[in-house]
Amino acid sequence: MRYHGVLAFIFATLAFILANNTSAQNPIINDQFTADPSARVFDGKVYVYPSHDILANEKRGRIGWFCMEDYHVFSSLNLADWTDHGVIVRQNKVEWVDSTSYSMWAPDCIYQNGKYYFYFPARRKNAEMRRGFTIGVAVSETPYGPFIPQATPIENVHGIDPNPFIDKDGQAYLYWSARNIYVAKLKDNMLELDSEPMIIPNLPEEGLKEGPYVFERNGIYYLTYPHVQDSTERLEYAIGDHPMGPFQVTGVIMDELPSGCWTNHQSVIEFNDQWYLFYHDNDLSPRFDKNRSIRIDSLFFNNDGTIKKVTPTLRGVGLTDASQKIQIDRYSYISMDGASVAFLDTLNTFAGWKAILDTPKAWIQYNSVDFGSARFKSVHVRAQSSTGGGMQINLNNIDGPIIAQVEIPQGNEWNNIKAHVSGLKPGVQNVVVSLIDKKPVEVDWICFD
Repeated sequence: MRYHGVLAFIFATLAFILANNTSAQNPIINDQFTADPSARVFDGKVYVYPSHDILANEKRGRIGWFCMEDYHVFSSLNLADWTDHGVIVRQNKVEWVDSTSYSMWAPDCIYQNGKYYFYFPARRKNAEMRRGFTIGVAVSETPYGPFIPQATPIENVHGIDPNPFIDKDGQAYLYWSARNIYVAKLKDNMLELDSEPMIIPNLPEEGLKEGPYVFERNGIYYLTYPHVQDSTERLEYAIGDHPMGPFQVTGVIMDELPSGCWTNHQSVIEFNDQWYLFYHDNDLSPRFDKNRSIRIDSLFFNNDGTIKKVTPTLRGVGLTDASQKIQIDRYSYISMDGASVAFLDTLNTFAGWKAILDTPKAWIQYNSVDFGSARFKSVHVRAQSSTGGGMQINLNNIDGPIIAQVEIPQGNEWNNIKAHVSGLKPGVQNVVVSLIDKKPVEVDWICFD
């Protein structure tokens, strides 16, 4: 643990008390729109610095387009439970930013020389620069703030999607995009360029390229970026043996999103000996892809260092404590027939989803539930059934041992039902919920007691 003085300690204590805790699968944040996640590991904890989508209206932003006025930061010790540390930078609190632009796009943060440097793009107040972006820096003694914005942006940088990277020799670099992807060295103060901007060559010439994120593994430097090959972005990468290249286009990390979300934006980290891909989709706004939500899935490498393509999931990563609400609609697997997912409230998507079972033996499987020593005696289920129905809970798969049967009373209201549990095994298990008869059941969540 790094120590930053009494003021930092006081601020950290207050932040811990006031922070909003949220536990989720994919998407990992369910009480606001988030996009463009830049993930970092600081002092054994994962921090995510996303952009913050809001809905434009007549008084703010451009209706039908991206609208962002501030940045939050989120942290987690286990990738399952996330703490919102609140707003760290706001457009009307940065001296040089046009506070009517609502263009606080994809940011990033890095630790160097005892401080945390938060890089963010925005439009300048200066009239002749209104149509162009530049990149500013805010500095803090902790990864969650308070961040103090610098009075001016970085000179000679025009573009979006800043990505700082520090090589093993301590040299810092800054990458950004503006039709092409650029790189330059940073001075030791992390606030100024130490070389002329250079366009990274040999990347695809056709289609939009943006959102650079660079990481190193086993001596290989990976330049990752979204690229529009067809009509929406997919995540691609190039590899090289130096932070400034040359890079060789190597492959695809993630195909175009099945949802049709036009953008994607990535970061890649190693945490507790596992690699993860952070990205976004429009889960909470399926009809408007300018309001997005961040996700995580595991990432793996082939023996030659190339990246295995990642398939997006609803389950995401991390263990779920059996005593917490298990959102089975964020499933790992689902039966071919009779099982589906829908919003609890189509007018308030932040309320989340429900699982619907309407065919006998229809099932949903949710993996990686931690039962600890397996001393649970009952299961609580929030469900409803207009006809009254029954469901059962199995371990590991649909043919696994039955640990509970639950009767859902007839009615159109949600009920919290308690049922006896037997035959539990200790440790991490998969949970399968299935329909017993022909009477449809809707399930919000289950948890064990």
